[in-house]
Amino acid sequence: MRIVNVFPRWLLGLALLLSLSGCSALAVKEQLDAKQLQKAQFTESELSLAEGGQLRYWVGGHGEPLILLHGFGGTATTTWLPMMLELSQHYRVIAPDLAWFGDSYSQGDANISTQREAVNQLLAQLRVEQFNLVGISYGGLVAYDMMAQQTGIKKAVILSSPGTFISDQELLELSQRFEREQPADIFVPENRQQMRHLLKGVFSHFPPLPHAIDEQIYQRYFALWQAQKRQLIETLPEYRDQLAPQVEPQKMPPTLVIWGENDRVFPLQQGKQLARYLDAPMMVISNAPHNISNEHPSTVSQAITLFIE
Repeated sequence: MRIVNVFPRWLLGLALLLSLSGCSALAVKEQLDAKQLQKAQFTESELSLAEGGQLRYWVGGHGEPLILLHGFGGTATTTWLPMMLELSQHYRVIAPDLAWFGDSYSQGDANISTQREAVNQLLAQLRVEQFNLVGISYGGLVAYDMMAQQTGIKKAVILSSPGTFISDQELLELSQRFEREQPADIFVPENRQQMRHLLKGVFSHFPPLPHAIDEQIYQRYFALWQAQKRQLIETLPEYRDQLAPQVEPQKMPPTLVIWGENDRVFPLQQGKQLARYLDAPMMVISNAPHNISNEHPSTVSQAITLFIE
């Protein structure tokens, strides 16, 4: 359930300048991000899904394939941009926008199985059979599902994502921490004010921005596909109950678990429980929130590289 990235502080100044011309500061930022990736020899492409729909994705770098799966509310670039640039020096990085995020969508049911199958269609298109896998938050749940149900994953890294270790009571406590009735109310905000409440809970500090910029962020990353996004959240307990009995930890790929010490979405104890179950090493980033890929990209990238080598 991973959210959009920390926008650089210069976005505020850029927004003030662009407001004079009527341009979208967010659109300019996306263009600059794309140019940065293209300069690093990344290419952006689109896959037509078998069930209908499309998957947008970035590919760049050389070496073993490394799949990056973003979390809720984000996209490949808002979640991984600094890490994509760093990791592409060692790996062939493949970073899709999951279905119903960014410019991706599917005509299939809105659940983790559809996400897994869409990623596998992408891997087949790219002729990737053996790969390393990284997922954060909701993307970590998709990664965990892949780890449990298919072969070809050499090593996996799970960031801020509890797998099947999130009980109904813990979901209730999550809602209470964010002062909402249910988890879907947290992660599918209905306006920019609700969005900002969410962002304050997943970042150490999300900078104040003009209302117009907040509205651009909301419209781009949260307003579309709301029914499907709610369904993605609401089907998680059923997914958990179906998958948990099928998981055989001794058959899972070697896994590294990375967590933020101050994660308010999935508290550290849930990460420790997952690491014990998988007999996996665990790295805890001191004073870090849920959003560790944006706030600590170099630390996370270095840990991934050391683990995979």
